[in-house]
Amino acid sequence: MFDLTGRVGLVTGGNGGIGLGLARGLARAGAAVMVAGRDAAKNAAAVAELRALGAEAEAVMVDVTSADSVAAMVARTVERFGRLDILVNNAGTNIRNRPEVYRPEDWHTVLATNLTSTMLASQAAWPHLKGGGHGRVINNGSMLSIFGLPLHAAYGASKGGVVQLTKSLAVAWAADGITVNCILPGWIDTELTRKARRDMPALHDNVLARTPKGRWGDPADFEGIAAFLASDAAAFITGVAIPVDGGFSIQG
Repeated sequence: MFDLTGRVGLVTGGNGGIGLGLARGLARAGAAVMVAGRDAAKNAAAVAELRALGAEAEAVMVDVTSADSVAAMVARTVERFGRLDILVNNAGTNIRNRPEVYRPEDWHTVLATNLTSTMLASQAAWPHLKGGGHGRVINNGSMLSIFGLPLHAAYGASKGGVVQLTKSLAVAWAADGITVNCILPGWIDTELTRKARRDMPALHDNVLARTPKGRWGDPADFEGIAAFLASDAAAFITGVAIPVDGGFSIQG
Protein backbone atom coordinates (compact mmCIF):
# COMPACT_ATOMS: atom_id res chain seq x y z
CA MET A 1 0.00 0.00 0.00
CA PHE A 2 2.93 2.34 0.62
CA ASP A 3 5.03 1.32 -2.39
CA LEU A 4 5.69 4.19 -4.82
CA THR A 5 7.74 2.18 -7.30
CA GLY A 6 7.10 3.37 -10.84
CA ARG A 7 5.70 6.72 -9.74
CA VAL A 8 7.29 10.12 -10.22
CA GLY A 9 7.35 12.97 -7.74
CA LEU A 10 8.20 16.65 -8.22
CA VAL A 11 9.22 18.62 -5.13
CA THR A 12 9.54 22.40 -5.30
CA GLY A 13 12.13 23.72 -2.88
CA GLY A 14 13.25 20.11 -2.58
CA ASN A 15 16.95 20.83 -2.27
CA GLY A 16 17.06 21.42 1.47
CA GLY A 17 15.23 21.55 4.77
CA ILE A 18 11.68 20.21 4.89
CA GLY A 19 11.58 19.89 1.10
CA LEU A 20 14.53 17.52 1.05
CA GLY A 21 12.93 15.54 3.87
CA LEU A 22 9.77 15.19 1.79
CA ALA A 23 11.83 14.21 -1.27
CA ARG A 24 13.68 11.57 0.74
CA GLY A 25 10.36 10.12 1.86
CA LEU A 26 9.23 9.69 -1.74
CA ALA A 27 12.61 8.26 -2.75
CA ARG A 28 12.74 5.74 0.10
CA ALA A 29 9.27 4.51 -0.92
CA GLY A 30 10.50 3.86 -4.47
CA ALA A 31 9.49 6.97 -6.42
CA ALA A 32 11.67 8.78 -8.93
CA VAL A 33 12.11 12.38 -7.80
CA MET A 34 12.62 15.68 -9.60
CA VAL A 35 14.03 18.32 -7.27
CA ALA A 36 13.15 21.90 -8.23
CA GLY A 37 15.02 24.86 -6.79
CA ARG A 38 16.90 28.08 -7.51
CA ASP A 39 20.34 27.06 -6.22
CA ALA A 40 22.22 24.80 -8.65
CA ALA A 41 24.76 23.63 -6.07
CA LYS A 42 22.07 22.70 -3.54
CA ASN A 43 20.08 20.98 -6.29
CA ALA A 44 23.10 18.85 -7.21
CA ALA A 45 23.76 17.92 -3.60
CA ALA A 46 20.13 16.90 -3.08
CA VAL A 47 20.15 14.76 -6.24
CA ALA A 48 23.33 13.02 -5.07
CA GLU A 49 21.71 12.27 -1.70
CA LEU A 50 18.56 10.85 -3.28
CA ARG A 51 20.55 8.72 -5.72
CA ALA A 52 22.54 7.36 -2.79
CA LEU A 53 19.23 6.03 -1.48
CA GLY A 54 18.81 4.11 -4.74
CA ALA A 55 16.30 6.46 -6.32
CA GLU A 56 16.23 7.92 -9.79
CA ALA A 57 16.64 11.65 -9.26
CA GLU A 58 17.22 14.78 -11.30
CA ALA A 59 17.03 18.52 -10.67
CA VAL A 60 15.56 21.48 -12.50
CA MET A 61 16.05 25.19 -11.93
CA VAL A 62 12.84 27.09 -11.34
CA ASP A 63 11.40 30.44 -10.33
CA VAL A 64 8.15 29.36 -8.70
CA THR A 65 6.69 32.88 -9.00
CA SER A 66 6.84 32.70 -12.81
CA ALA A 67 4.08 30.83 -14.64
CA ASP A 68 6.40 30.17 -17.58
CA SER A 69 9.17 28.82 -15.37
CA VAL A 70 6.74 26.59 -13.49
CA ALA A 71 5.29 25.23 -16.74
CA ALA A 72 8.82 24.48 -17.96
CA MET A 73 9.57 22.70 -14.68
CA VAL A 74 6.61 20.37 -15.11
CA ALA A 75 7.39 19.80 -18.78
CA ARG A 76 11.00 18.92 -17.95
CA THR A 77 9.85 16.42 -15.32
CA VAL A 78 7.54 14.65 -17.76
CA GLU A 79 10.18 14.74 -20.46
CA ARG A 80 12.76 13.14 -18.16
CA PHE A 81 10.61 10.53 -16.42
CA GLY A 82 7.68 10.07 -18.79
CA ARG A 83 4.98 10.92 -16.28
CA LEU A 84 4.12 12.89 -13.14
CA ASP A 85 2.15 11.35 -10.28
CA ILE A 86 3.04 13.39 -7.20
CA LEU A 87 3.42 17.16 -6.85
CA VAL A 88 4.82 18.53 -3.61
CA ASN A 89 4.37 22.30 -3.34
CA ASN A 90 7.01 23.07 -0.75
CA ALA A 91 8.83 26.21 -1.97
CA GLY A 92 8.40 29.10 0.41
CA THR A 93 9.90 32.18 2.00
CA ASN A 94 9.32 34.53 4.90
CA ILE A 95 10.05 38.20 5.52
CA ARG A 96 9.41 39.09 9.15
CA ASN A 97 8.23 42.53 10.22
CA ARG A 98 5.41 44.14 12.12
CA PRO A 99 2.27 44.59 10.01
CA GLU A 100 2.03 48.36 10.47
CA VAL A 101 5.39 48.85 8.73
CA TYR A 102 5.28 45.91 6.33
CA ARG A 103 6.36 46.97 2.83
CA PRO A 104 3.97 46.16 -0.04
CA GLU A 105 6.81 44.66 -2.09
CA ASP A 106 7.65 42.25 0.74
CA TRP A 107 3.98 41.29 1.07
CA HIS A 108 3.80 40.49 -2.64
CA THR A 109 7.04 38.48 -2.51
CA VAL A 110 5.80 36.26 0.30
CA LEU A 111 2.35 35.74 -1.20
CA ALA A 112 3.77 35.01 -4.66
CA THR A 113 6.35 32.53 -3.39
CA ASN A 114 4.16 30.69 -0.88
CA LEU A 115 0.62 30.87 -2.26
CA THR A 116 0.56 31.82 -5.92
CA SER A 117 3.30 29.32 -6.72
CA THR A 118 1.16 26.54 -5.24
CA MET A 119 -1.65 27.43 -7.63
CA LEU A 120 0.67 27.78 -10.64
CA ALA A 121 2.36 24.43 -10.10
CA SER A 122 -0.91 22.65 -9.39
CA GLN A 123 -2.42 24.01 -12.60
CA ALA A 124 0.60 22.98 -14.65
CA ALA A 125 0.68 19.51 -13.13
CA TRP A 126 -3.08 18.83 -13.31
CA PRO A 127 -3.31 17.19 -16.77
CA HIS A 128 -0.47 14.80 -15.92
CA LEU A 129 -1.81 13.97 -12.46
CA LYS A 130 -5.24 13.33 -13.97
CA GLY A 131 -3.85 11.21 -16.77
CA GLY A 132 -2.02 8.88 -14.38
CA GLY A 133 -5.18 7.96 -12.50
CA HIS A 134 -3.79 8.32 -8.99
CA GLY A 135 -2.49 11.89 -8.78
CA ARG A 136 -1.32 13.31 -5.50
CA VAL A 137 -0.76 16.92 -4.49
CA ILE A 138 0.92 17.62 -1.14
CA ASN A 139 1.05 21.27 -0.11
CA ASN A 140 3.29 22.69 2.59
CA GLY A 141 1.24 24.93 4.85
CA SER A 142 2.19 25.97 8.37
CA MET A 143 0.90 25.90 11.91
CA LEU A 144 0.66 29.68 11.43
CA SER A 145 -2.52 28.93 9.49
CA ILE A 146 -3.92 27.99 12.92
CA PHE A 147 -2.71 30.89 15.06
CA GLY A 148 -0.86 34.18 14.62
CA LEU A 149 2.48 35.74 15.48
CA PRO A 150 3.17 39.50 15.43
CA LEU A 151 5.98 39.42 12.83
CA HIS A 152 4.38 36.90 10.48
CA ALA A 153 1.30 38.59 8.98
CA ALA A 154 2.24 37.92 5.35
CA TYR A 155 3.54 34.44 6.04
CA GLY A 156 0.48 33.47 8.07
CA ALA A 157 -1.87 34.90 5.44
CA SER A 158 -0.09 33.02 2.67
CA LYS A 159 -0.16 29.73 4.55
CA GLY A 160 -3.80 30.15 5.54
CA GLY A 161 -4.43 30.63 1.84
CA VAL A 162 -2.56 27.41 1.07
CA VAL A 163 -4.85 25.50 3.42
CA GLN A 164 -7.99 26.92 1.80
CA LEU A 165 -6.59 26.37 -1.69
CA THR A 166 -5.93 22.75 -0.71
CA LYS A 167 -9.60 22.29 0.16
CA SER A 168 -10.81 23.88 -3.07
CA LEU A 169 -8.48 21.82 -5.26
CA ALA A 170 -9.45 18.66 -3.38
CA VAL A 171 -13.12 19.23 -4.18
CA ALA A 172 -12.50 20.30 -7.77
CA TRP A 173 -10.19 17.42 -8.66
CA ALA A 174 -11.59 14.47 -6.72
CA ALA A 175 -13.41 13.22 -9.82
CA ASP A 176 -10.07 13.30 -11.67
CA GLY A 177 -8.61 10.74 -9.29
CA ILE A 178 -6.43 13.37 -7.59
CA THR A 179 -6.10 13.84 -3.84
CA VAL A 180 -4.90 17.17 -2.46
CA ASN A 181 -3.69 17.43 1.10
CA CYS A 182 -1.67 19.81 3.22
CA ILE A 183 0.93 19.42 5.94
CA LEU A 184 1.34 22.00 8.70
CA PRO A 185 4.94 21.99 9.91
CA GLY A 186 5.70 23.23 13.38
CA TRP A 187 9.07 24.52 14.56
CA ILE A 188 11.56 22.58 12.45
CA ASP A 189 15.35 22.90 12.55
CA THR A 190 16.09 24.47 9.14
CA GLU A 191 18.09 27.41 7.78
CA LEU A 192 15.03 29.66 8.08
CA THR A 193 14.37 28.83 11.73
CA ARG A 194 18.04 29.06 12.66
CA LYS A 195 17.93 32.66 11.46
CA ALA A 196 14.76 33.20 13.48
CA ARG A 197 16.51 31.88 16.58
CA ARG A 198 19.37 34.32 16.04
CA ASP A 199 16.89 37.18 15.70
CA MET A 200 14.73 36.04 18.65
CA PRO A 201 17.00 34.58 21.37
CA ALA A 202 14.12 33.38 23.54
CA LEU A 203 12.55 31.37 20.73
CA HIS A 204 14.50 28.17 21.26
CA ASP A 205 13.53 27.69 24.90
CA ASN A 206 9.94 28.80 24.28
CA VAL A 207 9.51 26.18 21.57
CA LEU A 208 10.93 23.42 23.74
CA ALA A 209 8.71 24.43 26.66
CA ARG A 210 5.51 24.30 24.57
CA THR A 211 6.26 21.22 22.44
CA PRO A 212 5.04 17.99 24.09
CA LYS A 213 7.68 15.97 22.23
CA GLY A 214 10.31 18.17 23.91
CA ARG A 215 12.41 18.92 20.83
CA TRP A 216 12.54 20.82 17.58
CA GLY A 217 11.43 18.93 14.51
CA ASP A 218 13.86 17.59 11.94
CA PRO A 219 13.40 17.41 8.15
CA ALA A 220 13.56 13.62 8.54
CA ASP A 221 10.25 13.84 10.40
CA PHE A 222 8.58 14.57 7.04
CA GLU A 223 9.71 11.47 5.21
CA GLY A 224 6.85 9.32 6.52
CA ILE A 225 4.04 11.80 5.91
CA ALA A 226 5.26 12.32 2.33
CA ALA A 227 5.31 8.60 1.58
CA PHE A 228 1.92 8.09 3.22
CA LEU A 229 0.04 10.92 1.50
CA ALA A 230 1.55 9.98 -1.87
CA SER A 231 0.64 6.31 -1.53
CA ASP A 232 -2.45 4.20 -2.17
CA ALA A 233 -2.85 3.95 1.60
CA ALA A 234 -4.12 7.55 1.55
CA ALA A 235 -6.40 7.16 -1.47
CA PHE A 236 -9.52 8.15 0.51
CA ILE A 237 -7.91 11.10 2.30
CA THR A 238 -8.25 14.48 0.62
CA GLY A 239 -8.63 18.13 1.58
CA VAL A 240 -7.11 17.76 5.03
CA ALA A 241 -4.40 19.74 6.83
CA ILE A 242 -2.19 17.59 9.06
CA PRO A 243 0.03 19.20 11.72
CA VAL A 244 3.57 17.81 11.90
CA ASP A 245 4.70 19.73 14.95
CA GLY A 246 5.37 17.42 17.89
CA GLY A 247 2.10 18.55 19.45
CA PHE A 248 2.97 22.27 19.55
CA SER A 249 -0.35 23.42 18.08
CA ILE A 250 -2.53 21.48 20.54
CA GLN A 251 -1.09 23.19 23.59
CA GLY A 252 -3.14 25.98 25.12
